[in-house]
Amino acid sequence: MLTLVKNAQLFSPEPRGLCHLLIADQRIAAVIDASEAVNLGPLISTVDLEGRRVIPGLVDPLVHYIGGGGEGGFGNRTAELSLQDAYASGVTTLIGALGTDALTRTPANLIGKARELLAGGLTAYAYTGSYQLPPVTLTGSIASDILYIPEFIGVGEVAISDHRGSQPTTQELTRLASDARTAGLLAGKSGIVFIHTGDADSHLEPLREVAKHSAIPLSQFYPTHINRTADLFEDGLRFAREGGFIDFTTSTTPELLAGGEVPASEAVARALKARIDPSQISLSSDANASLPEFDEQHRFVGLKPGKLSSLFEVLGECINEHHITMEQALRCASTTAADILKLPRKGRLEEGADADFIVLAEGRWAIDQVWALGKSIYGSNP
Repeated sequence: MLTLVKNAQLFSPEPRGLCHLLIADQRIAAVIDASEAVNLGPLISTVDLEGRRVIPGLVDPLVHYIGGGGEGGFGNRTAELSLQDAYASGVTTLIGALGTDALTRTPANLIGKARELLAGGLTAYAYTGSYQLPPVTLTGSIASDILYIPEFIGVGEVAISDHRGSQPTTQELTRLASDARTAGLLAGKSGIVFIHTGDADSHLEPLREVAKHSAIPLSQFYPTHINRTADLFEDGLRFAREGGFIDFTTSTTPELLAGGEVPASEAVARALKARIDPSQISLSSDANASLPEFDEQHRFVGLKPGKLSSLFEVLGECINEHHITMEQALRCASTTAADILKLPRKGRLEEGADADFIVLAEGRWAIDQVWALGKSIYGSNP
């Protein structure tokens, strides 16, 4: 059955005005101006949104959906992401990753959870590998994981400038990026190398060294946590000016903020003011990861879990507190990540795109409904 979602104040992410969305086979078959007459007969289900704002479903490039943590021992492992929390977050496309723990959590766990999320109506991909090198894989190599496993679209979260990483050399990072890039080309995937950036003074320099001494471009890397310290943020702006991508983390804690983290919405506003193009800026939640606190000797103090809901919350802060346009903010929360990860049907609401969208509540920043792959999965129209 076809579904006609009528009278949506549409942001695609660019503002489209009042439109109808015709949904067929999980995708948007047509975007119809509301002024046009529509008569599609009795075999169509109709939902009238009465002028409420509609935005693309969010694309989150870093979700630890099988949990993370463990830096303080087994009692500090964070929980897996539940379907209910995912539905309520407005995130309709999730990219899963391992983190510090690639011993008790494995690539096989990631694939199993990705398929659970898919069975629940969401879209889920994953990165093979983890913080450490040599990378953990499912098939024996990064290249074959990306080439043969549908869910694997790149490698990550590989740690640089962090005491918990394996301190990779330029040669090791170059080989990793080369393998991922070639496999991505062969598989028609991004082959991206998603980078966890720690707070060491080297910041993003290891990635520059790869680009300087090889044919691998900076854009092969996708570094996150760029707002974790003031110095890293400034280095991230320089990295973007040099042609790279930067990702800001929306989950935070009072301790991280007190330690100098730049709030994610402020980071977006400052990056845009610095004339960094929105196509180079994204937001990720780091959901269900541990957000650990260490003392000056790098001894573990404590941790809190990341929240998937933080992505939608920060999107609202960008718009309502920093007066970033809806279009620019949505690009950072959805479209940019989709483009970097080569997911062309995600992060936009246009003919041929997947029917993933959020219906905003009337007159306030809140989620009224979430639709994923053409079906309502959360809210007032279940």
